[in-house]
Amino acid sequence: MTSDSGSYRPGNDDDFNRLYRESYRKVVGTLTGVLGGDLAAAEDCAQEAFVKAYRAWPRWRPVAPAEAWVHRIALNQATSHRRREKLRHVDELVRRLGRPEPQAGPGDRGVVADALRRMPVEQAALIVLRHHHGYSNREIAVALGVPETTLGSRLQTALRRLRQELGSTDIDVVTSKPSRVVSPEPWKERGEQ
Repeated sequence: MTSDSGSYRPGNDDDFNRLYRESYRKVVGTLTGVLGGDLAAAEDCAQEAFVKAYRAWPRWRPVAPAEAWVHRIALNQATSHRRREKLRHVDELVRRLGRPEPQAGPGDRGVVADALRRMPVEQAALIVLRHHHGYSNREIAVALGVPETTLGSRLQTALRRLRQELGSTDIDVVTSKPSRVVSPEPWKERGEQ
């Protein structure tokens, strides 16, 4: 989160447009990691988060970086999305009553993405924000709305959980930076220009 919170003016449309341009890819990248590699869901949540942020923009106060504020809104969207997905999943199980649910094949998604999807949103977000984006403790604390003093222990807990989900104690497997979660220019993948 490189933008200085003092460089944005609450309620200013040009500043919000700049915030969107500078932070959209990072937000989508975070959400893609938190949502287990589901780019479509990440983009939906990011768009919804920016709509909510725009509506609240006149009330934003520059006590914290604007990008961290948007990340917090986006992570709340991801939490809501996961809740809805769980309800859909339960609904499907009730409809099927007894038929086994199709299992994803080994090549369907990355192992780490699957593990992140099974973790609580805040723990998955901690890992993505630190190990994918390289954010500082202060930036992560603002994005998650938690005290900065607790981040070290929360991150260790998240890493233990990820290792458990992966069945691995090898720290390199857990913290190695993914080759690319989101294209640096996602609009080109969709043929937009």
